[in-house]
Amino acid sequence: MLWSLLKILLFIAAAAALAWGAGLLMEAPGEVRIAFVGREYTLSPLGFVIALLLLLLAAWVVLKILGLLIAILRFLIGDQTAITRYFDRNRERRGFDALSQALIALAAGEGRRAQAKAQQAERLLNRPQLTRLLNAQAAEINGNTERAMAYYKDMLTDEQTKFVGVQGLLRQKLIEGDTDTALKLAEKAFALQPRHEGTLQTLFGLQAQARDWSGARRTLAAKVRASTLPRDVGKRREAVLSLADARAALADNEQAKAREAAYAANRLSPSFGPAAALAAELHAQAGDRRQAARIVKKAWTEAPHPDLAAAFAAIVPDETPAERRNRFEALLKIQPDHPETRMVAAELALADEDFPGARRALGDLAERRPTARSLALMAAIERGEGAPDTVVRGWLAKALDAPRGEAWVCDVCNTVHGQWAPICENCQSFDTLSWQVPPQSEDAGSTAAAMLPLIVGALEDRRPEPEPEPEPEPARGGTDAGPAAAAARTASPKAAPEPVVARAEVDADETPHEPETAAEPEPATVDGQPSAAASGATTPGGAKPGEPGGPPRFERAGENAEPVPPRPDYAPGEDQGWRDR
Repeated sequence: MLWSLLKILLFIAAAAALAWGAGLLMEAPGEVRIAFVGREYTLSPLGFVIALLLLLLAAWVVLKILGLLIAILRFLIGDQTAITRYFDRNRERRGFDALSQALIALAAGEGRRAQAKAQQAERLLNRPQLTRLLNAQAAEINGNTERAMAYYKDMLTDEQTKFVGVQGLLRQKLIEGDTDTALKLAEKAFALQPRHEGTLQTLFGLQAQARDWSGARRTLAAKVRASTLPRDVGKRREAVLSLADARAALADNEQAKAREAAYAANRLSPSFGPAAALAAELHAQAGDRRQAARIVKKAWTEAPHPDLAAAFAAIVPDETPAERRNRFEALLKIQPDHPETRMVAAELALADEDFPGARRALGDLAERRPTARSLALMAAIERGEGAPDTVVRGWLAKALDAPRGEAWVCDVCNTVHGQWAPICENCQSFDTLSWQVPPQSEDAGSTAAAMLPLIVGALEDRRPEPEPEPEPEPARGGTDAGPAAAAARTASPKAAPEPVVARAEVDADETPHEPETAAEPEPATVDGQPSAAASGATTPGGAKPGEPGGPPRFERAGENAEPVPPRPDYAPGEDQGWRDR
């Protein structure tokens, strides 16, 4: 409304200015004389101005006629569109002006202006390759998704814009979250331009999210051929895809396919721990234990890992703890100073009940690089050597505040995973999990949750015993139990306490307790035989193991085993070993 009023005012002002100027020219004295080809023309000032304007108009008409004659001449020569271009020249000029203004508005993020100018350019220009794309992009910025998709679909009819139309539809489907349709569109775009970097990346990501490992391997090979991915990175990712394919085949009980894929993954990346662990496991199942051990040792040389230790242990599953320690010596010699090597050696010694050996293997790792795992190992060592509960609980309390140690952490979103996976379960990124120390914010909760059963078990050991329940009456008609039977029941030993972790899951009211005087835990066993410390054996003089003058607490199985000397600064009580708890 304001613009219309302004135009009216401008028109009135222009008319008034012309009338005022004409009046001045009419009242001005004098005349204008023009001599041309021997003739003289006399004009008034107003007549001269009018003649000058008519001359300019005639010159413009002559130029137009000359241009038309040139267009007709070109048409006669063979240019069939020369006359059409001549008449549409002004229209095209205005159309290209609108197109340039639409591009500028598009770059500036002005969605409405860009869409208006794009529609104007579409009306003035007969260039659908330009105007459709511009209208689609303007509609996207303006938030009109349906209009944008309509233009992209129209672009599919033209071979020159077909790929761009598929790309636009693919982008819209990704925004909507329709990954199934997006995958089909990405495959179509790949068929149109197999070397397009963006299409290859999008297609690979969608195939990985869909767990289409075979298709992802084909796309990865195309990326390497197109030089959009370094060969070493492509080799690593191919190993990851082969490992994922092997796991999927195992889930489908396709053993032959799983072996082929796992062996291929290990060949492509011998230092890749998860691939080496699975390949070793499948070799061991096939009876080739030597090759399985060779694979684990080679991967251990690059990066020791708990999964590799578990795979090495599974090669001979039915061996004794002592035999397993002897077999592991060859593996642990590869990187003897690595923290993982020390902790694995300590765990093996604990399984063999060689607690001093476990302490020597662990060394100062708990003080130098304290983690929940190393501190828990120290707690187990102290308990196995008969240390007081306060010492054990002290190590467990340190473990609560200690870092959790290395884990599989996503490099993109820092999500901690319990085991390796080809895709991050949080951000869906491919091959972003690495074995590293997680952020500190992730440590406290998981470590406390893992250590809670141990602390609860230690605290339950200090609970006051409930009053003994009354003895049941003898069954009628049965044998007379009498006082002797009652005394036998009173003196019967209590069942051995549950393991510490299991006791954290049992409510205190569900586990009846006998009086403390009658409690006598079952002896722990070593390879089926009761250990000296756990059984509470005494010397002829009455001294218990670990006490001054008594026998040693543990004796290792073997011909050359030496007894562990008792600690002179500590006299243990009734609880003699870590296995009793």
